[in-house]
Amino acid sequence: MTYIGIIFTYVFVSNLVLTQFLGLCPFIGVSNKTENAVGMGFAVMFVMSTASLITWAFQHFVLIPLNVVFLQTVTFILVIASIVQLVEMVVRKTSPPLYKALGIYLPLITTNCGVLGIALISVNEDYNAVESFLAGLSAGLGFLVALLFMSAIRERLELERVPKYLRGTPIAFISGGLMALAFMAFDKALLANIIGA
Repeated sequence: MTYIGIIFTYVFVSNLVLTQFLGLCPFIGVSNKTENAVGMGFAVMFVMSTASLITWAFQHFVLIPLNVVFLQTVTFILVIASIVQLVEMVVRKTSPPLYKALGIYLPLITTNCGVLGIALISVNEDYNAVESFLAGLSAGLGFLVALLFMSAIRERLELERVPKYLRGTPIAFISGGLMALAFMAFDKALLANIIGA
C-alpha cells in the first residue's frame, strides 16, 4: 500500500474510534471541551506513532530472532506503558493546566486499546518501519479528528435543549454512533478511486 493509502486508510476508512470502536473511553471522557480534545489527541498521536515504530523494531530485532513471538503482546504493552510515562512527565512539566484537565485519561493512554491495536495491525500487515510509523501517526491523526468532531458536537449540544434523560454521556454515545455512520461512507472502493490503490 502507498504512503497516501496508509494515511487515508487510518484517518478515514479504518478510523480506530469510529469504524473499529477502539479507544472509546478517552473518546467519550475527554471530548467535552475542544482544548482537552486537542491535548489528548496530540498525546495519543505521539504515543501511537512512537509505539508503532518501537514495537516494529522489537518485533523484527528481538522477538523474531529469539523465536519468542509469543511474548508480543506483553512486550508491546510494556513499550506503550513506557512511552505513556514519558508523555505524562513532559505534559506535567510543560503544561500543568492541560495535565490537570486530562486527569486520569492521560495515564489511561496505556490501556487505550487503539494504541495496542495499531501496533498489532502494523505487525500483522507486515509493514516496514516507515509504514508502521506512518500507520501509527495516521491512526493518531484519525483519533484526533474524531475527538475534534466529537468535542465540537458536544460543545454545541451544551447550548441546545436536550431532554434531561439524554444529557451527558447518553447523547455523546448517540452522537458518536451517528459520526460512525457518517465515516462508513469512506470505504476501500472510495480509497481505490481516490489514490488508484
